[in-house]
Amino acid sequence: MTAPNAPDTLSRLQCNALRGIAILGIVLHNWTHWLPVAVKENEYTFTARNARRMGYVLTHPDGDLVLHLLSFFGHYGVPLFLFLSGYGLVMKYERQASPVAAGPFIGTHFLKLFRMMVIGFALFVVVDALTASSWQYTLTQVVAQLALVNNLLPEPHHNIWPGPYWYFGLMLQLYVVYRLLLYRRSCWTLIGLVGVAWLVQALLPLAERDTLNWLRYNFVGSLLPFCLGVLAARRGVPWQGRAADGVALAVALAAIVMGSGNYQAWLWVPAAVVVAGISVVRLIPQRALQPLVWTGGISAALFVVHPAVRKVFLPSQHTHEPYVALALYLIVALVAAWLIKPVMKKN
Repeated sequence: MTAPNAPDTLSRLQCNALRGIAILGIVLHNWTHWLPVAVKENEYTFTARNARRMGYVLTHPDGDLVLHLLSFFGHYGVPLFLFLSGYGLVMKYERQASPVAAGPFIGTHFLKLFRMMVIGFALFVVVDALTASSWQYTLTQVVAQLALVNNLLPEPHHNIWPGPYWYFGLMLQLYVVYRLLLYRRSCWTLIGLVGVAWLVQALLPLAERDTLNWLRYNFVGSLLPFCLGVLAARRGVPWQGRAADGVALAVALAAIVMGSGNYQAWLWVPAAVVVAGISVVRLIPQRALQPLVWTGGISAALFVVHPAVRKVFLPSQHTHEPYVALALYLIVALVAAWLIKPVMKKN
């Protein structure tokens, strides 16, 4: 059950800053991992070769180190968003006196996701059609995207375009899981669900890459950070003080780097990412957080619009000045998100 006034919760400003970190990681990763030179990530499946190469570039840094880091680690902005989603659901719904019915809850959140997605999807389809290597959609893919069930298709990485829009289907699944299985239930239910999800992945042979890929495109691969958000909102953040934040950050960063090299440890890296994110936003002075807070405020718009901007900038991936191209891509994406945010808000 929820602690009515759980101590040691995150402030709204800290949550927005964490949201800003998350969206910047995702947006920058989604461009850099297309670069031929960049180390590829282990996101939906685990490839030991990618981990070994990342270890090599960390011990032999060169001018492309930032590109490697963004490509390999940037996708961990997703667990931060999942943590914030679980956290926000508890704060919004479990502190109300009256319970919320399952049907209206799921319907409301479907419409919320759909309204957010459809604006960006329409814009992306136009940009995609006008640029090189446009995607040839099938009716099934379009219907599945609009219904937010495209994650359930076989080989979702070959059926979802733009790729980042897998997140909408994932969030719909997590909303359903939250309301039907976690809402005002014991924390032991939460722990049990995370344990089952971990066990399914831990016992899966690495040879079953397609199965692991499908599981991690769906809620099974995302329950850990989402449930950590639910737990943090109910029980508070278990460590306090700047010294504790500093220690937590150092330990978490070490766990992220070292855990990325082993399949079993890699399954738990999202928890370390959450710990690192919380510690960072509590260590940075409030005034210095403002740029991240502003970015967090346009994170939804930035998420839906950046695939279209990325499609325009993808031909520049072979440029001799990748950092210039990356900076221009980010600037255009931020401005586009700032412009489209009022439309999304009105919608």
